[in-house]
Amino acid sequence: MPPADRLLAFAAMSFLLIVVPGPSVLFVIGRALAQGRRAALTSVLGNTLGAYALVVAVALGVGTLVERSVLVFTALKLAGAAYLVYLGVKAVRRRHALPAALTGGGPTAHGSLRTLGEGFAVGVANPKTIVFFAAVLPQFVDRGDGHVALQMLLLGLVFNAIALASDSVWGLAAATARGWFTRSPGRLALVGGAGGLTMIGLGVTVAATGRKD
Repeated sequence: MPPADRLLAFAAMSFLLIVVPGPSVLFVIGRALAQGRRAALTSVLGNTLGAYALVVAVALGVGTLVERSVLVFTALKLAGAAYLVYLGVKAVRRRHALPAALTGGGPTAHGSLRTLGEGFAVGVANPKTIVFFAAVLPQFVDRGDGHVALQMLLLGLVFNAIALASDSVWGLAAATARGWFTRSPGRLALVGGAGGLTMIGLGVTVAATGRKD
């Protein structure tokens, strides 16, 4: 187990990174506006699982490859950006179906699993998280204490616990604001389109930013 001082320092750094809205937060907000509370929280869970998959990859040594290879990093970044744009376009195209969906008995299990998978894909391709885990996470490991992989997995749990709580707050807040729009089909279609455009804009931003080396 990492020393307490390193654990607290890592938690503090993780909090500072997480509270600044990035791809995962904006994706959750877009989902909350377009589909509501349940979809937002399911997306949060998917994002968290995707982020922890990155932790596992770093613990197993894959993170070093991502950190050192501009090609691999760029490929992951562009894949995540393209997926965000795809989801945003889909949300915009389906915005007029939102009023009917509200009276259709709620999301199906299949729909929830799909939302979870989409959230996972966004979480695992988040450039900000990839860089943090690949470059920062190893610095908080006490290699003299041994069990390096287990220490990384534990630190990753700390990060993801903070992210789960923070992203859930963002999602619930956005879903609550969405309630005002549900009283008007036109307003609801507007907010669904806005959520889709948010994801499209986010995808373009992710594609255009990042490492230049």
